[in-house]
Amino acid sequence: MKVKGRKIYIFDTTLRDGEQSPGCSLTPVEKLEVAEQLERLNVDIIEAGFPAASPGEVEAIKKLSRRVKKPVICALARCIRKDIDFVREALKYTKRPRCHVFLATSKIHREFKLRKPKEELVQIASEHVAYAKKYFFDVEFSPEDAARTEYDFLIQVVRAAIDAGATTINIPDTVGYAIPSEFGELIRQLVESIPEFNPENPKVNLSVHCHNDLGLAVANSVAAVKNGANQVECTVNGIGERAGNASMEEIVMIIDTRADFMDCYTDINLAEITKSSQAVSRLTGMLVQANKAIVGKNAFAHESGIHQDGVLKKRITYEIIDPARIGLKGSNIVLGKHSGRHAFRERLTKLGYQLSDAQVDHAFAHFKQIADQKKDVYDEDLHAIVADELARAAQMWHLVSFEAAVHAGGTAKATVTLRKSGKNFSASATGDGPVDASCRAVEKITKCEGRIRKFSIQAITAGKDAMGEATVTVRAKGLEVTGRGSSTDIIEASIKAYLYAMNRILAMTAKPRRQQLSQV
Repeated sequence: MKVKGRKIYIFDTTLRDGEQSPGCSLTPVEKLEVAEQLERLNVDIIEAGFPAASPGEVEAIKKLSRRVKKPVICALARCIRKDIDFVREALKYTKRPRCHVFLATSKIHREFKLRKPKEELVQIASEHVAYAKKYFFDVEFSPEDAARTEYDFLIQVVRAAIDAGATTINIPDTVGYAIPSEFGELIRQLVESIPEFNPENPKVNLSVHCHNDLGLAVANSVAAVKNGANQVECTVNGIGERAGNASMEEIVMIIDTRADFMDCYTDINLAEITKSSQAVSRLTGMLVQANKAIVGKNAFAHESGIHQDGVLKKRITYEIIDPARIGLKGSNIVLGKHSGRHAFRERLTKLGYQLSDAQVDHAFAHFKQIADQKKDVYDEDLHAIVADELARAAQMWHLVSFEAAVHAGGTAKATVTLRKSGKNFSASATGDGPVDASCRAVEKITKCEGRIRKFSIQAITAGKDAMGEATVTVRAKGLEVTGRGSSTDIIEASIKAYLYAMNRILAMTAKPRRQQLSQV
């Protein structure tokens, strides 16, 4: 439901400024895929590219224009007639075209890049906006590096562009130099000085385009909106030159989440935000940092036990945005060493396990041991932990500790300690390797000799700290059984598997069991 207030137009420049990021070049097919996703996202304007860059850019924009119909399609041009002609060619199939012309205005750019006086730049801006206006109803003008341009001169250039026919004036913080209070004040002054920018009834749209060199692109954009800007230029995932542009998803969700403060709205389809982020990341190869707001993989992830407990009881305790609103299935409770019993038990329940309090206590202790050894504990790890716990509950002998070493010449020695009926028993043995030696030590303690018929180890989860699962088939006392054990240590997993098999054999060959079998 939209709140009352002004509409803020979202001008997406992912395909133009975003593509200028080193290594982000897109093929025409990829550009089209992004544009179609932006259309589903319901952005108001798509800046499709810079046609003067190459003939291929012109053709890509043409192809895009034929397929994407709902948003305004915009293309960029310098204040050079040939550039504007390229835009005309690129946008000739567009139902709602916009020509975006720009000219640097700051003192630094005037003196070191353009080497032209103020009066000449005003004339250039006016002439080229007027030239673009001959072919486009919708013309946007940007005084490049406006945030570092003297205010009196900025007003002069903006006024000339409006008088020449500009329908949108964009104020760029081209190098990310501005501070939010400073940038917001600049926008406020422009609104007061130029009647056409009246936020309640704008005759000319006032836009902002902020870069992130000081990490303030989103903050500056929000400050501008609060002070009267009604269009924001931004990119998906904040990609762009140098440190990037203002992040579309962050601006949109600030406006949505803090509607009480912002008193404005966008028409963005929030449910497409996550898909848009993933598409842009996949096609450009620019990975999204894990802790990035809104679309980072940790944005709705909780590992702290205190946070997990709060979220499980009431989501809004630690989440100000419902993840479902941006297209996610829900929060991500990440199990790790900081996780608490509540989150652990909740996950086991979701996995279909119903354990007693005592079993949960034992399994949780095992979980904490695993969590200390590896960064994240996955569902596959939990299945293995529960399997160990269920096996442990039925076991006669329990593994307490082990030590194994391989000596010169290949001989291995192992010392194993097992517990039975509250008492510890230890034994040492040698073997062809640490697993063989450990198994022989187990046989000494249990007084049950076995022969391993099959033995395999596989990783349950990925990574260097993966849980490993050992599976053994053991023959002893005329029986052949299978045992499994898991651990981040493959020797420990092997001992657990062998011990599990031996416990089953001992249970099956115990006197009460034999009597029961004879009765059958």
